Amino acid sequence: MQDRHITLAHGNGGHFMRELIEEVFARHLVNPGLDLDVDAATLPWSDPHCELMMTTDGFTVQPLEFPGGDIGMLAVHGTVNDLAVSGAVPRYLSLNVFAEEGLEIALLERIVVSLAAAAREVGVAVVAGDTKVVRRGEGGGLYLATTGIGAKPRSLLLGMSLIQPSDAVLVSGPIGAHGIAVLLAREQFGLRGDLQSDAASVLPLTLALRDFDGLRFMRDPTRGGLATVMHDIARVRNIGVRLEQAAIPVAEPVRAVCEILGYDPYYLPCEGRVVAVIAASEAQAALRSWRELPQGRDAALIGHIDPSVTRVVLTTELGGARYLEELEDDPLPRIC
Repeated sequence: MQDRHITLAHGNGGHFMRELIEEVFARHLVNPGLDLDVDAATLPWSDPHCELMMTTDGFTVQPLEFPGGDIGMLAVHGTVNDLAVSGAVPRYLSLNVFAEEGLEIALLERIVVSLAAAAREVGVAVVAGDTKVVRRGEGGGLYLATTGIGAKPRSLLLGMSLIQPSDAVLVSGPIGAHGIAVLLAREQFGLRGDLQSDAASVLPLTLALRDFDGLRFMRDPTRGGLATVMHDIARVRNIGVRLEQAAIPVAEPVRAVCEILGYDPYYLPCEGRVVAVIAASEAQAALRSWRELPQGRDAALIGHIDPSVTRVVLTTELGGARYLEELEDDPLPRIC
């Protein structure tokens, strides 16, 4: 492939598009389920004890490459993580690519290589996809859209409706690193640092909790962060949540940037963390199981479901309390 930049011809369905798909996408995503000559992939399935789950997501992060990751691996992790926190083991992905005229093919290939590596690491196959090219100035360089399919044991029941008063709230590690890493990569405020995004697969973390009878709910706190997950619980269950500020892990670089720029770490997106709600009687055992994993060594019990309040309350390190209001504005657009 001799072209160095995306042109409109790469999206017209002809020779150049075929060459792009074969030389950049199929070459790196090769697997038995990927067939370029059909319009739909056949998914082998025969397990009566599991049910299929499907999710879909879109990714518009800017810049396309950032410390600790890029839009390619983010697309894989973001999609499989939605399946994982639902109790499923991810199996298949589709990939839709929206490339802007003028995008360097070398950059696109780096992103696809990263995407393919993330898929192999998690154990998912990209079995279908589509490519579109938009005119220069009509896109942000590259957008990705994915659909994921996974398998969940039929006996595993999870959901906000199962949450009970006094249940414990766990988080698998420090919050906000992805949001701040992408923010620093934009160099909008003259700040620099070596902080990396927390983007990663959370599948090992979710698998570690699936056998706990008291597990009620899991979610990855992406856009809107930890606070938004807590508000979702409070709204659906019509019950309050009380968090302990001193227990919530926040890395020092994240805390420092938040103090300088006025961001609140509780609303910043994570891309490799899990928030779990579990029966209080099993919380410490669940915490130990997380801390035995590299991804969960800084896991913490950060609060509980509190029927004595009707909102999301943060008990401060000084012993006071403040409400974590529901997020309205988007503090960091194009973050994932």
